[in-house]
Amino acid sequence: MPIRLKKLIGMILLVSLVIIYAFVAVSFASAYLGASSGWVHLAYFALSGLLWILPAMLIIRWMAGPKARP
Repeated sequence: MPIRLKKLIGMILLVSLVIIYAFVAVSFASAYLGASSGWVHLAYFALSGLLWILPAMLIIRWMAGPKARP
């Protein structure tokens, strides 16, 4: 697969991941953490703010995968 096509697909996947992940994280927080203390909110958003990096790393690794040989 050409590298430009991989980067285009990867960019679309990354943007989709961030949008869907943010929607799910905020929906979960508003549904289950509404009456929790501020410390629980801080811990949840700190953890969920870092957790999206794991699937993003996999997408970026795939995008920058082995270069095509000429």
